[in-house]
Amino acid sequence: MKSHHWPWTFVAFSILGVLLMLVGIAALAGMLKGVHPLFGDDMAGWALIVSAVAAFLTGAFPLVLRRLAEREGA
Repeated sequence: MKSHHWPWTFVAFSILGVLLMLVGIAALAGMLKGVHPLFGDDMAGWALIVSAVAAFLTGAFPLVLRRLAEREGA
């Protein structure tokens, strides 16, 4: 039986997405207002959350390609 492992790009972008999501939620909650002036704006939190979604989608692309290749028998 062939071993199944996650593509490293999926893992890297998923970790990046989780970090961006956590920082975005913290920025929306107002916890980062004293860290940097840009975090004082609510749009900064939304921008980080949108970037997290983009990172998740970017990481999903190689995972889908890997699964399709495994299904084809490559």
